[in-house]
Amino acid sequence: MTSQTLPLNTHSEKNKIEMIDFYNQASEDYEFWSHDFNMHFGYFIPFKTNPFKRDSMLNQLNAQVIKRLKIDNQKHRLVDLGCGMGATMRYAINQHKNIITYGVTLSEFQVKEGNKLLKGKNGIILKENYNNTSFQSNSFDSALAIESFCHSGHSTKSLQEAHRILKPGGQLVIADAFLKKEQSELCKGGNYAYHRLCDHWSLEKLETYYFIKNQLQALGFNTIKIENASLRVAPSVLHVPFAITGFILKKILSFKSIKRESFHNLKGSFFALLAGLHMKSFGYYIITATKNE
Repeated sequence: MTSQTLPLNTHSEKNKIEMIDFYNQASEDYEFWSHDFNMHFGYFIPFKTNPFKRDSMLNQLNAQVIKRLKIDNQKHRLVDLGCGMGATMRYAINQHKNIITYGVTLSEFQVKEGNKLLKGKNGIILKENYNNTSFQSNSFDSALAIESFCHSGHSTKSLQEAHRILKPGGQLVIADAFLKKEQSELCKGGNYAYHRLCDHWSLEKLETYYFIKNQLQALGFNTIKIENASLRVAPSVLHVPFAITGFILKKILSFKSIKRESFHNLKGSFFALLAGLHMKSFGYYIITATKNE
């Protein structure tokens, strides 16, 4: 079903259409953010990652997520739920020769261009909804979701589908921004940044990290670990104003217009930085969980 044929009868469906259009039009802009097309923030480790080299931090987040999947030397099936252009998939393949990776996205642009980047590698990107995939139950050894579940509001449906397609004992790792308190408890500045962030990045909403923990437990996950990675992620977030300025200057100097979706992306990035400054209200977490045997 294309974005043009989806019924406009719920907030969720409208948000889905906006999200698809956003990524179909703005995905290519991410090359300015990351040469590897990483469509997420980074992870800083003193003396290991260079805070002035963005891709060093962005790929380190890939490394941190993949490390938590506990991939051994056996044949391993990995699924990236909301894979973007497949940057994390490509990183995983380069680190582990024994894995087969699958990615899902609703963006036709990301499917087409991402599969070009995966050509000759053990990976494929499919146009599917991570809330309702066509994969068989109990078919993956691990699953990851980096800054993707937020687009469907950290919905229980996303967690249910991840649980369904994982094998017993399979690992799920989520890396994303979450609320530290209920939306109704946000201060005026935090509430403003929150709504602008959701509007410009087509996020249905953000949930609290403890809501996710409770849902994972209820669904049948165990060994749930919640790690606050906010300070590790912060150095990459501080790249935002410089990246925005550089992107606009590049467009001006090349006499190219800036697309509406690109403006939304730039504004969303700014409000992500603004939200990050409200450290009592927002945090970046890496959540690891194991499906019950």
